[in-house]
Amino acid sequence: MKLKGYVFKCPDNIDTDVIIPAKYLNNSDPNFLAQHCLEPLVEQLNTQLTSSHIIVAGRNFGCGSSREHAPLSIKAKGIKCVIAESFARIFFRNAINIGLPLIELTDATKKFDFNDEIEIDFVNGVVKNKSKNTEYKIKPFPEFLQQIISSGGIVEFVKKNLL
Repeated sequence: MKLKGYVFKCPDNIDTDVIIPAKYLNNSDPNFLAQHCLEPLVEQLNTQLTSSHIIVAGRNFGCGSSREHAPLSIKAKGIKCVIAESFARIFFRNAINIGLPLIELTDATKKFDFNDEIEIDFVNGVVKNKSKNTEYKIKPFPEFLQQIISSGGIVEFVKKNLL
């Protein structure tokens, strides 16, 4: 499983209120949530977040409340993956449950700049920064995790394999 995209860079401690502000939580429609994904950060940076992006963040990405809307808004936006120095555990679990791949990478924000082109090989455990001609080893995703993600999440995986 390989993914390609361009870096959208985030700082440390991006909490679920930044990922999807609380004022939008009365709606669980993924298309609606996608329109407001990382809205405060996008406005602050005066930039755009598109489906061609892969989010690269600092420490503690997804901290705060355990709302499932946060990873859902990222996935619905078409974001292919999130790479961060670390993740809040409940965010990590919620993301995997819906089929959004996450990668922990030490010093991630120092290795990538905005709009760097990157490629991720989950099977062989490699993240390539094609813009800087560098690559980083990551722990390859276990087969079961690759299956959950490629199925679109745990519910679809269970439907496909156990029912």
